[in-house]
Amino acid sequence: MKIAVFPGSFDPITLGHTDIINRALPLFDQLIIAIGINVDKKYMFDVDKRKQMIQAVYQNEPKITVTDYTGLTVDFCHKHHLKFILRGLRNPADFEFEKAIAQTNRKLGGVETVFLLTGPDTSYISSSIVRDIYRNGGDVSSLVPPEVVKMIK
Repeated sequence: MKIAVFPGSFDPITLGHTDIINRALPLFDQLIIAIGINVDKKYMFDVDKRKQMIQAVYQNEPKITVTDYTGLTVDFCHKHHLKFILRGLRNPADFEFEKAIAQTNRKLGGVETVFLLTGPDTSYISSSIVRDIYRNGGDVSSLVPPEVVKMIK
């Protein structure tokens, strides 16, 4: 069985994330969306709210599991016997950053990273942009799934 973990903060989940998730679903038997918790980072939405958002978007997709974790993603993979990490790439800068992490994860534990390029219609979307627009009273409905819009209004 091919299982991949898609780690991220998902604060909140965006259409960029769902683009990657939806295109990865045919590639894997199961996809674990893992919300990484960094105690040094300030989040807009607490972990339970972020889980609820993702679960609402994928409530009818049995191949998806949502969880959270702390620590290294490679350690999460070892704990759950996972061999694949899924990552999305928006631009060349993402690739350079993600490449170093992927090579380290392979070196530390034999975990392979599978990269998918975001589609051109979502490549500009990031959670930080969504948060900034939301904080300033802007309309984020074209940047996040409709289920998220309903949950943050």
